[in-house]
Amino acid sequence: MSLFASLTDAAYALVRPIVHATDGEAAHNLTLSALQPLPRARHALTSPALATELVGLKFPNPVGLAPGFDKDARVAHVMPHFGFGFVEVGTLTPLPQEGNPRPRLFRLVEDQAVINRMGFNNGGQEKAAERISCLRRHGLPVPLGINIGANKDSADRIADYAKGTAAMAPLADYLTVNISSPNTPGLRALQDKGSLEALLDGVAAAQPVGAAKPVFLKVAPDLEPADIDDIVAVALDKGLAAVIVSNTTIVRPALASRHAEEAGGLSGAPLAELALQRVKDFHSASGGKLPLVAAGGIASASQAWERIRAGASLVQIYSAMVYEGPGLAGRIAHGLEKLAARDGFARVADAVGTEK
Repeated sequence: MSLFASLTDAAYALVRPIVHATDGEAAHNLTLSALQPLPRARHALTSPALATELVGLKFPNPVGLAPGFDKDARVAHVMPHFGFGFVEVGTLTPLPQEGNPRPRLFRLVEDQAVINRMGFNNGGQEKAAERISCLRRHGLPVPLGINIGANKDSADRIADYAKGTAAMAPLADYLTVNISSPNTPGLRALQDKGSLEALLDGVAAAQPVGAAKPVFLKVAPDLEPADIDDIVAVALDKGLAAVIVSNTTIVRPALASRHAEEAGGLSGAPLAELALQRVKDFHSASGGKLPLVAAGGIASASQAWERIRAGASLVQIYSAMVYEGPGLAGRIAHGLEKLAARDGFARVADAVGTEK
């Protein structure tokens, strides 16, 4: 882990009680404001064992920042300092939107979890594109994903995804089509086979001519086996680059926090078992032919290693940083390198899908 990340983790340990005494969304916004002026990262955490190639993209290491942390692409330039091997910004919608009423973000400290019902709050794709264009001019040492969504009041959500593709694909290393948030009414219906086919056709038609970018699809963990089979069939048929497994869950396991009954998507430690199982399900359903990115409940190198052995080529983290600090990505990356060596793999990538 870099000195930068170590110092930041040490500072976070000191201020964490104060941060956790503050409203979750306010604390998050203060964090972004503190990070934004920091200098651009010029190097990425990598090694021969960590370097990963997927769909033609080279990832210095397989640990990425999940969307939601940097919705408006304000701090993507800083995040490689903390050990991230790729960064995904968003979710970005064609038009700016406020999202759902506050309060809408809740820490479940006793459960090491978070519930959010943000509702795709963001400043819109036009403003974000200005920041990302500047970032591209100065360079970023890791791949940049841009996560796109539909406006809540849109009369044609598939058209919104097409608009997002046309606007953001030229700036992205990969695009993520997010149809799995539980906080936009009706959005998850786009995971149905017919709707998904129409959506991906619309996205494909909006890609830059001669410069199409890889498209990742982010799915919910709350899926039945038939849903998984349908999504895999469509993904393979439409040439999707990867599936991100998974978004937050609307299921409520036994939780200890007073916020347990809040509406919204649950992330963090209680999601870990379900999200791991979904990686196994998608890997099995595709026969290992569909690249997977694992997200949800990953807070350690051992958990990331489980997802990789289960079939994920990359992993993403976010909620765990609330409890483990900003240097978590670097600790996971270094831990993966050690776990690969322990289990006889020269590279972390060699372990993808090797669980028996």
